[in-house]
Amino acid sequence: MASTSKKLLPFFLFSIFSFSPISSRRRHYHHYHPLDPLTPSELNIIGSIILRSYAGSNHNLTFHYVGLDEPDKPDILSWLSNHNSTSNPQPRRAFVITRLNKQTHEIILDLSTKSIISDQLYSGHSYPVLTLEEQTVANELPLTHPPFLESIKVRGLNYLMWYVLATLLGDGTVNLYVRPLEGITVVVDLDKVKIKEYYDNLEVPVSKAEDTEYRLSAQKPPFGPHLNGATIMQLDGPGFVIEGHSIRSVTPSLHD
Repeated sequence: MASTSKKLLPFFLFSIFSFSPISSRRRHYHHYHPLDPLTPSELNIIGSIILRSYAGSNHNLTFHYVGLDEPDKPDILSWLSNHNSTSNPQPRRAFVITRLNKQTHEIILDLSTKSIISDQLYSGHSYPVLTLEEQTVANELPLTHPPFLESIKVRGLNYLMWYVLATLLGDGTVNLYVRPLEGITVVVDLDKVKIKEYYDNLEVPVSKAEDTEYRLSAQKPPFGPHLNGATIMQLDGPGFVIEGHSIRSVTPSLHD
């Protein structure tokens, strides 16, 4: 689907934490770890490398995943046992999943050389996670689809009033999700940005807005007022220490 070549689409980034035991003999913190998550500057480098490599054909390029390409476990264990101020760090690599020209690319980049070392087309049966832009487009397509408008009418709803009230005012309730439109299934072709299949097999009446208030401030006895909150304290402090991107236990016996 169409996208701007000079902008990175939203994607999910996951921070990766490393866990290792702490001992009284070795508690110093190292500013570098092979499993440190990608930094904002590294993400910018990744975007620039990929957009440059597809210059002229990236008008419909979308980023579906960008994350650290983790080193093999033996390499990490070797680094943990031998690393010091003069040791060579593990190479930083990134794993990226993109969609271009209706094809899924799995790309591995070397951040030290700022180059692509692997670019393979994925030919499996599944697809990458949806981007925020794709979800937005898929949600908006039914709003102008004639069969969907007919389904709204069959349920006794005025489309314009339903859309405005449901999206802006909750149609008389603050809990919009207790009044869903059920029984409708829509299949969207995201590459062509069009509805491929539409099914309305079950006409479920839309419930009324009365008695759907769930906020504590609006509850009446016996559901309110609620009890005062309780506070839990750890007199000896937490059982772990966060150092950079690492979480270390302060109880060595946990690792005995």
